[in-house]
Amino acid sequence: MEHITLLLAIVVVTALVFDFTNGFHDTANAMATTISTGAMKPKTAVAMSAVLNLIGAFLSVEVAKTISGGIVNEDGIRTEVIFAALVGAILWNLLTWLLGLPSSSSHALFGGLIGAAVMSAGWSSINGGTVVTKVLLPAIAAPLVAGIAAMLATRLTYRINRNVTDPNQLKSTAKGYRAGQIASAGLVSLAHGTNDAQKTMGIITLALVTSGVLAPGSNPPMWVIVSAGVAIALGTYLGGWRIIRTMGKGLTDLQPPQGFAAQTSAATVILASSHLGFSLSTTQSCSGAVMGSGLGRKGGVVRWSTATRMFVAWGLTLPAAGLVGAGAEFLTKQGPWGVAVTAVILVGGSFAIWLASRRQPVDHTNVNDTDGDEPQGVVTTAIAAVQPPPVGGPASDLTTTIPAPASAPDDPARPSAKV
Repeated sequence: MEHITLLLAIVVVTALVFDFTNGFHDTANAMATTISTGAMKPKTAVAMSAVLNLIGAFLSVEVAKTISGGIVNEDGIRTEVIFAALVGAILWNLLTWLLGLPSSSSHALFGGLIGAAVMSAGWSSINGGTVVTKVLLPAIAAPLVAGIAAMLATRLTYRINRNVTDPNQLKSTAKGYRAGQIASAGLVSLAHGTNDAQKTMGIITLALVTSGVLAPGSNPPMWVIVSAGVAIALGTYLGGWRIIRTMGKGLTDLQPPQGFAAQTSAATVILASSHLGFSLSTTQSCSGAVMGSGLGRKGGVVRWSTATRMFVAWGLTLPAAGLVGAGAEFLTKQGPWGVAVTAVILVGGSFAIWLASRRQPVDHTNVNDTDGDEPQGVVTTAIAAVQPPPVGGPASDLTTTIPAPASAPDDPARPSAKV
């Protein structure tokens, strides 16, 4: 670790801070459905997820190599560019966490990196082909593939159990799905550590390459792998309760079979992408799977108003983080004082967001409360409004019914009068 300068040390620490925010921002990916259905207690769930995130960080370095040597050209990129990119990613992560929106930490990082690199060295510093094939296309495909898989898995699950009516069998089946949820949540946590911890490894490795500590194309050193794994595990244990509430209760009402189908589908997509070196957004994969499982259950609904806000956040992540990263890079180009001002903006902005979050705190004690959830979306409301009332035959002992003139004929609050 020789030749570590003060600036490089600041970049490494900032990257680990981003990794920490990634952990608590994305805890919902693995544990939201497990917590919302009651399969695990909230604190136990995040503790298990943290351990498996740490283990997952050691399973692969393919995504790290994509980031450190794929998205931007290493030649001509200064260490300050990495710092500016991390500033954009961290602030966007914290802002979306405050709003309870499950946006992509991965795209926040990519956006910050692209914006800072363009401000520093122009558009020629970006490998456009890599951005399209390994960032943009997976961003579109991941939620669709995970959502369709979860919808089909949910329908298959309910079809298999449609003839189960015995109370003891129903109880045993519910326990089985809860156990399956725990196992699949562990798989998602492992996949998250494998995919997302590598992003920080790639950023630190890129910083080491730009500073001349490592040769271009090098794999992450062991100390980078260990520190990134520990940082994301600590962030995961902290628990991003605001986003857990949105994914567990805000998008749809989940039952254990749906949670099992959603998590299994998402884990499969994430692990496959990690093996192929695609820097996939675990947030988008898991969110798509949750919505798919909501559509897969008969009578299930998706709250499209919440989903729309989430889609907007997804679309804004790359450009918003890129603009902040570009602004931060403009400051760092001015010299040491610019780096200092950027650091003050990062610390001050983070502290202001934390203070704002204290006005309406969400933690493990109220994460499943639904009082603050927004109502069903306009699509669901419209469908409910046009549904006809249930049709049934008249009661056999009914002789005469006198309607109350002051009430609507279908008013459920109006009792029938008999004579």
